[in-house]
Amino acid sequence: MCLPVRRKHWRRRRGIDSIGGMSNPLPEKIEEFRRENPAVWDAFAALAGACHEQGGPLDERARRLVKLGLAVGAQHEGAVHSATRHALEAGCTSEDLRHVAILGITTLGWPSAYAALRWIEEEAKG
Repeated sequence: MCLPVRRKHWRRRRGIDSIGGMSNPLPEKIEEFRRENPAVWDAFAALAGACHEQGGPLDERARRLVKLGLAVGAQHEGAVHSATRHALEAGCTSEDLRHVAILGITTLGWPSAYAALRWIEEEAKG
């Protein structure tokens, strides 16, 4: 679930989630959705877990770089922040993450790739 989340709201996180084998805080609005729609959330979490664990041969590190690339391509700031955290937890380096954004220059264009690079760097620095 990749919802665009503005940076100022991103810091107001609630709850812990473990979709796809990672633990991470959820943005406030997503946590609200989770509380109000537990059956939908549980189904979503199960699908996400199956996609990661049984969806194909990629290892965790590769899956996290792909997820970051998808978030960058979709220009979803919140998803880029989340995917960056997950990739770092999976052992990717800051250089790996920068490379994902740089690869986007020729596909997405300079402004989109640069925005993603800034989001990645913000998250990687804490």
